[in-house]
Amino acid sequence: MKTALITGANKGIGFETAKILAQNGYFVYLGCRTLENGRSAEQRLKSAGFQNIGALLIDVTDEQSVQTARETLGQKIATLDVLINNAGISGPFEQSALSSEVSAYQTVFNTNVFGVVRVTEAFIDLMQKSPEPRIVNVSTAMASLTMAADIFGNNFPKRYVIYQSSKSALNMYTINLAFELRDTRFKVNAVCPGYTQTDFTNQQGTSTPEQAGQRIAKYALIGQDGPTGKYFSEEYFPEPANCPW
Repeated sequence: MKTALITGANKGIGFETAKILAQNGYFVYLGCRTLENGRSAEQRLKSAGFQNIGALLIDVTDEQSVQTARETLGQKIATLDVLINNAGISGPFEQSALSSEVSAYQTVFNTNVFGVVRVTEAFIDLMQKSPEPRIVNVSTAMASLTMAADIFGNNFPKRYVIYQSSKSALNMYTINLAFELRDTRFKVNAVCPGYTQTDFTNQQGTSTPEQAGQRIAKYALIGQDGPTGKYFSEEYFPEPANCPW
């Protein structure tokens, strides 16, 4: 049975993505900051009929926690086929390029960028044993420099400089990671789940968690003829070729 690890998987988009991968025959490990939340999510999925689910304690902002999670998972499996770096935070509601504290940037980047690096580097050895390893980094259309550069546009938010900067950095990391793995069987992509109705958005949005999960799972399930080193935002750009970084 193929295996997958999803960070931030006890609710919302991560939870729905886990359900989809489990439906597709993967044993899915729900990465969660507290074991209580992880076990609760595990039980909800098992009650829904999914037995191929397990909780994994992991705080992506804590190096020791990530290493412990790697050791724990390594005792259970020899190969990891899918890694979905889903855990993320938005930071303060009001963010300013002129007045936001550096500490706020550090907090958000520690989860959205450094956390992805920690987890990817910790689990890459297990993934290298997979015949078809897949990494999906959960991004956002708000990270698009092309869209943000239209500074006079009225439909694109400009008040989330910390969050947007962190996800733009994540996109660049994704490109470089895919480049370094270009001669392997890895597929590495960044995916925007859409404006999704979760706690992250105070239940506002144009997409359901189920729809968002489908968008992410799609790129975890791609074949060897699929893309790598790309960014996808299918809610806003149904034609992936036209999707701007």
